[in-house]
Amino acid sequence: MAKGTHDFAPDARNESILISVNGTLVPRAEATVSVFDSGFMLGDGVWEGLRLHRGHIAFLNAHMDRLYEGAKAIAMDIGLTREELVGRIDATIDGNDMRNAEGVHIRLMVTRGIRSTPYQDPRVVISPATIVIVPEYKAPLPSTIETGIRLFTVHVRRGDPAVQDQKLNSHSKLNCITACIQATQAGADEALMLDPHGFVATCNSTHFFIARKREVWTSSGDYCLGGITRSNVIQVCREAGIPVFEKNFSLTDVYGADEAFVTGTFAGVVPVTEVDGRKLTSERGPMVERLQGLYRELMDRDVAA
Repeated sequence: MAKGTHDFAPDARNESILISVNGTLVPRAEATVSVFDSGFMLGDGVWEGLRLHRGHIAFLNAHMDRLYEGAKAIAMDIGLTREELVGRIDATIDGNDMRNAEGVHIRLMVTRGIRSTPYQDPRVVISPATIVIVPEYKAPLPSTIETGIRLFTVHVRRGDPAVQDQKLNSHSKLNCITACIQATQAGADEALMLDPHGFVATCNSTHFFIARKREVWTSSGDYCLGGITRSNVIQVCREAGIPVFEKNFSLTDVYGADEAFVTGTFAGVVPVTEVDGRKLTSERGPMVERLQGLYRELMDRDVAA
């Protein structure tokens, strides 16, 4: 059974990777954090998923912008400059001899640090931020890119920013996990989530698009993470002269779409063939295939620069 856009083939090399824990490279089996760590205890932190492409992190500046903006929003001091943090990522890549490898995905996690006692007040934090970098040999399955995934619309909504701002890429992902569970139990691969007004917002771990009459639509963005791949797809549409709109639209628009797809750092552009049991396409459509190529070209340009 598919596991959504993040499904991958197991790679034995991942058993011997070195993980950066606060700047020290340690074997995977020995990589640990304290039970008093803010991330473990409360989900207090921010993170980024990074893709190594042709020896460089794709769209690195955009990822660093989002990470540091998120940390600033929650009044968390990362404790390193951007240059120092990028240097630590590079040291992790080189320490694992991954520089020339393809199919490397990196999870960068920053939490507020160790707390003196189990309590949510940041004033009980007694250490600098905890910074963990996990590099793995993980490439999306070719079948995912070519034949796509199925979505199910769940009851879990993307919340009001006054409750928990969805633009924060925080460790607190329980609403997305609950959505994923419901979709999985319904026999789908990932969850399609609505905003508080009933319009389509995003998926539990990716961003959602539809294609209708040679136009590309995505949500207004008011109730979803500021997706880097999402913004890149909007960019390549505009560069290629493809009409693209960020707007409110409903499930009726989705069910009548010509094509649909999701975007994310891990797998790029992935076709959606079915939503709520409605078959949209039997395979990857022409718009999705074109956007996959345009996105790869943009990634090539970015790392070349």
